[in-house]
Amino acid sequence: MPTPAPMPDPPSPLGMTSRQWVDAVGPRVKGGRLWAHRAYKAFMREGRTDDSVFGEVGEPRVGPVLRIQTEDNPEGVITKFIQQLDVQRKGVDLEAESVLIPMIGRKGHLTHSLCVSSQVGCAMGCGFCETAQMGLMASLTPAQIVGQWHAAKFQVGIAPTNLVFMGMGEPLDNTDAVLQAIAVLTDQAGAAMAMSKITVSTVGRLDGLRRLREAVKQPGWHRLGVSISLNAPNDEIRNQIMPVNRGMPMGALREALLDFPNGTGKPYLIAYVLIPGLNDAMEHADELAEWVKPLRCMVNVIPYNPRRDSPWDAPHEEDVEQFVQRLSSHGVFVKRRRTKGRSTMAACGQLGNPGIRRRKIVGPLTPLTVGGGS
Repeated sequence: MPTPAPMPDPPSPLGMTSRQWVDAVGPRVKGGRLWAHRAYKAFMREGRTDDSVFGEVGEPRVGPVLRIQTEDNPEGVITKFIQQLDVQRKGVDLEAESVLIPMIGRKGHLTHSLCVSSQVGCAMGCGFCETAQMGLMASLTPAQIVGQWHAAKFQVGIAPTNLVFMGMGEPLDNTDAVLQAIAVLTDQAGAAMAMSKITVSTVGRLDGLRRLREAVKQPGWHRLGVSISLNAPNDEIRNQIMPVNRGMPMGALREALLDFPNGTGKPYLIAYVLIPGLNDAMEHADELAEWVKPLRCMVNVIPYNPRRDSPWDAPHEEDVEQFVQRLSSHGVFVKRRRTKGRSTMAACGQLGNPGIRRRKIVGPLTPLTVGGGS
């Protein structure tokens, strides 16, 4: 019998569905596909790697949680954790920032939403966002994205009910990895998250939206949540704060949303960061109401969370309420997002390590040697 070829770097169950993992590993280990499937479930459901399968193919790398910051909130403790990634870029150790956000539902039950990063830094350049000040350093792999869920559950000790791609990075600037991560997270043999509990937030990249449109045609994907970070009532203001709008203006964005398949299970979420003196006037609410009129959507008004060295302050509560009421008067389904995590730079738009932002880090990713962390 010929000697089997050496296995490449061990495939990680974090980046593969159970079927992909079994196909890759099953034929190469003692016990075959059955034992490979059992090992996958044990790792994804219980965090265990004490199976002989992992002894043969190597334990999956899970970046250790380096730091945890907490902030008390009326609904519970907000937990921001920084996880070491298994890569370097130009000698700089890269980290992912994730946030566990407590939420008390209408029935009084406490759940947690996990805000995950899809990139380290971001290339979109939005002027109000802390992450944008870093520039883009790396796009995460599916395993690194799912690894944030694994770290939340097995290192931080909080199992998230919901997951939102609203951390560092633009998810549709890393579409392949994000779609694969969603497939892994919803695999019933592993994380088994409901598709309806996952939301992808985007600045409105038209190429990525076309890919997402095809993805939601797959069986079971129609309940995936889609959030559009709009943040402006017209192109003039959006051009100032969101460079993507200069090439993909609001009219084209709305057409792309109208072109999504009929019968998608959830309305769009239109995120609108309310910035004092920029986009918070009553006429801006009127323009926004007109823009969303053809869409099946909910507008989520987000009081601005100042980034470091921000030219803007947080809005006053009465101004937020007036804006929300003005939208509502037009018949717009609107909610105001509760502010959580601002004091620990864990709120919307505040993620990003100031120690490495704006470094000119280019070149290939270099693997690090890190612990298994399971």
